Amino acid sequence: MFELSTTRNNPLIDPALHAWGWEIPIYLFLGGLVAGMMIISGYFIFSGRQKNPDCACNFLPFFSIFFLTIGMLSLFFDLENKINVWRLYTTFQLTSPMSYGAWILILVYPALVLNIFIRPPQLLINKIPKLKIISDKLYERSYLIKWIGVLNMIWGFLLGAYTGVLLSTMSARPLWNSSLLWMLFIVSGLSSAAAFVHMIARDRYERELLAKADNGFLTTEIFVIALLLIGLLTSSQSGINAAKLLLTGPFASTFWVLVVGIGILIPLPLQLLAVNHKVKHTPIPPLMVIMGGLILRFVIVYAGQYSNWLNIHF
Repeated sequence: MFELSTTRNNPLIDPALHAWGWEIPIYLFLGGLVAGMMIISGYFIFSGRQKNPDCACNFLPFFSIFFLTIGMLSLFFDLENKINVWRLYTTFQLTSPMSYGAWILILVYPALVLNIFIRPPQLLINKIPKLKIISDKLYERSYLIKWIGVLNMIWGFLLGAYTGVLLSTMSARPLWNSSLLWMLFIVSGLSSAAAFVHMIARDRYERELLAKADNGFLTTEIFVIALLLIGLLTSSQSGINAAKLLLTGPFASTFWVLVVGIGILIPLPLQLLAVNHKVKHTPIPPLMVIMGGLILRFVIVYAGQYSNWLNIHF
């Protein structure tokens, strides 16, 4: 038994690191959700489905801009020196994940606006008639529309991966310091986006396709979570302690009940029965998936701050 005396009294570190509050999990979740929606929308555009007026790809960019702006506002609230945020865009640091993230977040907006140009809603055309001209010119050059779809998929992937890479580069936190974290956030973001879109899609084919896709994402997410935990349990003692935070520690009940149980294991068979027309489609399973994705970010961010290399908590 070791006894340690300290006179340290840092309000952001003691009794455990809690520099990041609710703002960061909200930002990471919305960033992942938008990333998933961009990949789905880009895939539909690349497949030529934008010709269908009911295609989700025609209205998803509006949701994406809204959610991403809320996420960036949440991130802004977390900044200590808010007035200096503009300085992020006066430089690009090759070794800084935050520098990549700052530029990715800004460059996502033009990709979403290009998506809107493909088939702008009539209400918007009435206010800005030039949008119809731009849309007609894009349809005259169909290869440009496919490139917009590819661009949305690429930026969606970069946005989703960045949210995980941001945490995994912080080697002082064993729970975050895993090369699988970006994959977990990508799959979770795709799952939340597929659940959201199949809940609001007007086209029946898209609803069923995304419900099936979500089942695949949820199954993959289980494997990625298992691999993440196995990697931690077979690493150093600090990794084992980090895994125990989720498995049996103070975050276990939230992790098992809300993330694994309600967020994955319960909606998975419900959606499987729905796509096979055994039960009626309801918004309950997708809402459970979305809630699970949100709670996952809270658990990872809070438990990651709690984990450390010495397993010391004052």
